[in-house]
Amino acid sequence: MASDDFNVALLRHLADAPRASQRELARTFGVSVGKVNFALRALVDKGWVKAGNFRRSANKLGYVYLLTPAGIDARVRLTRAFLRRKMDEYQRLRDEIARLQRELDAAPATLRVTVPSAGSGAGAEDERRQGAATRKDGGEWA
Repeated sequence: MASDDFNVALLRHLADAPRASQRELARTFGVSVGKVNFALRALVDKGWVKAGNFRRSANKLGYVYLLTPAGIDARVRLTRAFLRRKMDEYQRLRDEIARLQRELDAAPATLRVTVPSAGSGAGAEDERRQGAATRKDGGEWA
């Protein structure tokens, strides 16, 4: 996960769960506790997150990570940039899928594969047309 993408995900998660431990955050994002610690320190250094501990609490490891006003602004700005990148990526993938579909449509019938369109959902199945294609041993392809 890219650094900005991780920061967006971390800021969004902390906005919803400010009492999450670094271990919980690491498990949630599938990264090491060290990476979470490093990222949180960077966010604190930027002034986007304030880390508060409860010294009088029986749980000395209890921290709360609060987004500062600057952190809230950064979260919105980074989320917009993240969404813009993902929408661009989505459009590039749609264009690539359309190009590949045109290539397959122009191929001989034995090589054609029907790819579900973006709006057809996960239930659509690939249809493989098996013309006269046979294996070297004379059997048909499954």
